[in-house]
Amino acid sequence: METPGEARVRLPQLRLDELLGELQSRLDAARGTRDRVHSLLEAVLSVGRELDLEQALRRIVEAAAVLVDAEYAALGVIGPDGSCLSAFHTVGVSEEQIARIGPYPEGHGILGELIRHPEPLRLAKISEHAASYGFPAHHPPMNTFLGVPIRVRDQVFGNLYLTEKRGGGQFDEEDVSVTLTLAVAAGVAIDNARLYEESRLRERWLRANAEVTHSLMSGDESTEVLALIAERAGEITGSALAAVALPMEDTGSLAVEIAVGMDAESHRGLVLAMDKSLMGLAFSGAAPVTSTDVGQDERISLEPPRFGGLGPAVAVPIGTGDAGPRGVVLLARKVGQPVFSATETETLQFFAGQAAVAMELAERRKDAEAVAVLTDRDRIARDLHDLAIQRLFATGMTLQSAGRFIEHEEAAERVARAVDDLDETIKIIRSTIFGLRTREGAGEAGLRARVVRVVGEAAPILGFAPSVRMEGLLDTDVPKDIADHVMAVLSEALTNIARHAHAGRADVLVATDGREVRLSVTDNGVGIPAGGRRSGLANMAERAEQLGGRLELGEPEGGGTALVWRVPARKP
Repeated sequence: METPGEARVRLPQLRLDELLGELQSRLDAARGTRDRVHSLLEAVLSVGRELDLEQALRRIVEAAAVLVDAEYAALGVIGPDGSCLSAFHTVGVSEEQIARIGPYPEGHGILGELIRHPEPLRLAKISEHAASYGFPAHHPPMNTFLGVPIRVRDQVFGNLYLTEKRGGGQFDEEDVSVTLTLAVAAGVAIDNARLYEESRLRERWLRANAEVTHSLMSGDESTEVLALIAERAGEITGSALAAVALPMEDTGSLAVEIAVGMDAESHRGLVLAMDKSLMGLAFSGAAPVTSTDVGQDERISLEPPRFGGLGPAVAVPIGTGDAGPRGVVLLARKVGQPVFSATETETLQFFAGQAAVAMELAERRKDAEAVAVLTDRDRIARDLHDLAIQRLFATGMTLQSAGRFIEHEEAAERVARAVDDLDETIKIIRSTIFGLRTREGAGEAGLRARVVRVVGEAAPILGFAPSVRMEGLLDTDVPKDIADHVMAVLSEALTNIARHAHAGRADVLVATDGREVRLSVTDNGVGIPAGGRRSGLANMAERAEQLGGRLELGEPEGGGTALVWRVPARKP
C-alpha cells in the first residue's frame, strides 16, 4: 500500500514529465518552423534565380509542392481575356497519366472559382464545394485542396493549385501563409523573367531588322529578302509556319510568294482573295488580323486545305503608309500553343514596318540607278544622233558626189556599195537609238495577272471560285506566245468543267522552272464519260504537240478529272 509520502513524490514527478514533454514538443515545433522557414527561403532564392519564364514557372510549382507537402501541384496561367487558363504546369502527374486524362483544364469548376475570386481557397474535400463537378476519366483521386493567386504588379498572372496533403492531413493556416509568401516571391520572379525575356526578344527583333536592311541594301533579290523576313519572324515567334504574300497588279488578289515551315508546299504560290483569307483581311484593312484557330476560322476559305495541325495565327501588313501595304506576313503556331499576344503582334508590326521602310529605300535606290541608266542612254542616243549619224551622212554624201568623177567602172561600183553600206549603218544606228529610248516594262499584263483574271471570270459560271497556285517566274520565263497558249488551254479547261463536270471544286496550278511550263487543272466532278465529245481535249493536245509538249489526263483520288498540260518554255 502506497504511503502519503510516496504519493507526494510521484505527483511532482508526473508534472515534471508533462513539462518536459511540452518543452520538447515546443522545441520540435520551433525546429520545424525554423526548417520550414529555411525551406521557404531556399525556395524563394531558387525561384528568384531563374530568368527563363518556363523554367521559373516549373520551379514555382515544384517548390510549392515541397513546402506544403502536397502530392500534386499545378500552376495555371490565366489567358489574355482573364476568363480561362492559357497554360498549365503540373507536378506529381506522369506524362502517361496526362495523355490518358486528355487536354489540360481550361479553368472551370474549382479552378475557375479561383479565377473568378482571386483569394486563398482551402478545402477539406473538393467534391463538397458548390463549384465542383467532378474529374475526367483516368484522373487521380483528389480531396484536400489549397489554392492561392499569383500577382504580378497588382495583376493576377495565374493560380497555384495544391492537392492531397501527404499523410492524410489537412492543409492548415500555416500552409496558406507559406504558400502566399511563395506566391509573392513567384510574382517578382515571373516579372523579372518576363522583363528579361522581353529584352532578349527585342534584341533578336533588332538583329533581324538589321539583317533584312543589310540584305536589301546589298542588292539581294527580293525573293531572298522576303524569305529572310519570313524565316526570322517565324523563328523569333516560335511559329510552325511563316509566309509572305504580295499584291498582284490589277487583280485584287494576293499571291503567296514565300512559305517556310510546316506544310509550306500547300501555301507557296497560292492566289488568295482579299475577303476570304487572313492575309487578305490584313492587307485590305492595313491592320493586323489574328485568329485563335486558323483551321476553324469562319472568315477564311478553307479551300484548298492548308491549315492542318495549325491553330493560333496572325497576319500583319508590311508597311501601312500612304501608298498602302506592300505585302503581308502570316505566322501560325501548332494547335494547342498560345495565341499571339497583343505585345507580340505589336512587335511583329514594328518589324514589318521597318522591313517596309528598308524595301522602299532599296526600291528608291534601284529607281535612282534606273534613272541614271536611262539618262546615260539618252546621252548616248543624242551623241549618236548628233555626231555619228551626221558625220556618216556627210561622208556618204561626199562619196556619192565623188562617184560621179570616177571613170573606172569597178571603182565606181565599190564607192556605190560603200554609200549603200553607210545608209544601212545609219538605219542600224537609228534603230539602236530608238531601242535606247524605249521604256522597259511597257505592254500588256503578265501571265500571272491574266491567269487570275480568267479564273475570276469563270467563277460565276462554275458557281464557285477555283483555287489558284502559281510557281516560278511566270512573267519573265514564259514567252508571250507560250503564255497565249496557256491562257487558251486554261479557258477551255474551265469551260469544260462548267459544262460537263458537275464539280463543286477546282484547283488550278501554273508553274515553270525556266525549262518547262506546266498547267494543271483538277476538279472533283463526274470525270470524263466514255464516248463523250472530246473536241476541246483534242484542241488542247494539238496545241501541246505543236509546241513539243503533251497533254495528260487522269483521275485524282476521290474522283473527278486531273488535266496536266506541259510544254517547253522556249525563249523568244
